Amino acid sequence: MSSRFILYVLGFCAAIVSLAQNLYVPLLPQLQHDLHTSFYLVNMTVSLFTISLAVMQIVLGPMIDYKGRRAVMLPGMIIYALASLGCSLASSVYMLLFFRVLQGIGAAAVPLVAATMIGDLFEGKVRAERMATYQMILGIAPALGPLIGGIIGSFAGYAGVFSFLSVMGIVMLVVAALVLPETKPAIMQGKGPGFRSFPQIFKNRTGAAVLLVGFILYYMFYGFIVFLPDVLTIHYRLDAKQIGLIFLLLMSFSFIGSKISGNVQGRMGSVNSLIFTCAIALLSLVLFIPAAGLSLIWLLVSLSFVGFTVGLTMSVPPTLLAEEFVEERATAIGVYNFVRYLGMAAAPMLGSLLYQRGGVLLLFGCTAFIMGVALLFAR
Repeated sequence: MSSRFILYVLGFCAAIVSLAQNLYVPLLPQLQHDLHTSFYLVNMTVSLFTISLAVMQIVLGPMIDYKGRRAVMLPGMIIYALASLGCSLASSVYMLLFFRVLQGIGAAAVPLVAATMIGDLFEGKVRAERMATYQMILGIAPALGPLIGGIIGSFAGYAGVFSFLSVMGIVMLVVAALVLPETKPAIMQGKGPGFRSFPQIFKNRTGAAVLLVGFILYYMFYGFIVFLPDVLTIHYRLDAKQIGLIFLLLMSFSFIGSKISGNVQGRMGSVNSLIFTCAIALLSLVLFIPAAGLSLIWLLVSLSFVGFTVGLTMSVPPTLLAEEFVEERATAIGVYNFVRYLGMAAAPMLGSLLYQRGGVLLLFGCTAFIMGVALLFAR
């Protein structure tokens, strides 16, 4: 089986499980009505999935290094498919919350194993290019998830959306079981779970820099996702459809950046690429702050640059970790995933305080300052 085909299988498996995060978001009002529950509990079905996804990264990482890649990924996909089916059959919000937690636990294994296996299968410039391709495929989920969920939900309701996830999970499980090899390096045979390697990852200079940069990058990206609709609504009077098109623009330029990222890393090396892409991210923030208030055209131009920067940067940290940590590869990537999920969670919480007090200037100005500190630390 060709390594490129394996890469696409890994990418689409990760994209399918990632769809569970936002596929049914357009149906939240219908879900609240049909299950006779509160707005708070409905939103908890989104939050608990993400929390489960984040916590399991640091649990599963050492297990993947110890037991092997397939031994963790395939059971995870089985749990995901069964939990998705449970979500479709849930008759109360509490049943749905239970199955969403289970769904997050199963989903957590897939992107973690996928990134680890790419690190196992490829080296050097090819690894950087393949990791960039993987990130580009993975980026399909947040871009198309709400659109697909809205289409399915329009005629099959939220139960149909979760049934779709279950069926797709089973399909990808069968494909993965038939196609994916075990890629655990021979050097690691017989070694126990690497829970003790957590301090080593934080003490390692490259590891510490990558974790800090990952947190800031995802804090920055989710800051745009959370607060951009408010800016577009209040300052430019755009409706929901127009805002959706602007997010499509953001994701499109992110795909372009992901496509180029592998070539950049191949030419500069992953370490220099981390510093370079952080500098570009800082520049995109500095340009967006004044452009957001000038006109809609300037906002769109600067936002396109932000999207390009996001795509350019996202594959660099996991590539660096795959190079730096061989025996603890899954553990290191799991810790990174956990930290970046913290960045996602911090964006709406901390960003709300800054945005309410100082708008775009204070919100993204502070983000730019923290990005500058991370850049200095990385250097």
